[in-house]
Amino acid sequence: MEDMARGWESKSVEEQMATVQQTVPIVPAGFNAGEARRVAESERTHRARQKQALNLQKENILSQRTSSPARRQALEAALVQIEAELEKLN
Repeated sequence: MEDMARGWESKSVEEQMATVQQTVPIVPAGFNAGEARRVAESERTHRARQKQALNLQKENILSQRTSSPARRQALEAALVQIEAELEKLN
């Protein structure tokens, strides 16, 4: 029973270490902490702008009305692509 408890304990430690590694930002070589924060903030800003642009495109597509089956199919395909890109950014 004691061995089993140690197995669970070590697994818990492994999970904890994996969690810490995922949450602790890794500073690239040659960067100090301030530069790393600026790069991270720049990346967050870029992603937010991408999301905003994709949401605007999505709204534009959803607002269009057409009786053409080909045009409707193209709009639906574009909407699927935009939603996939938004999902990647989340």
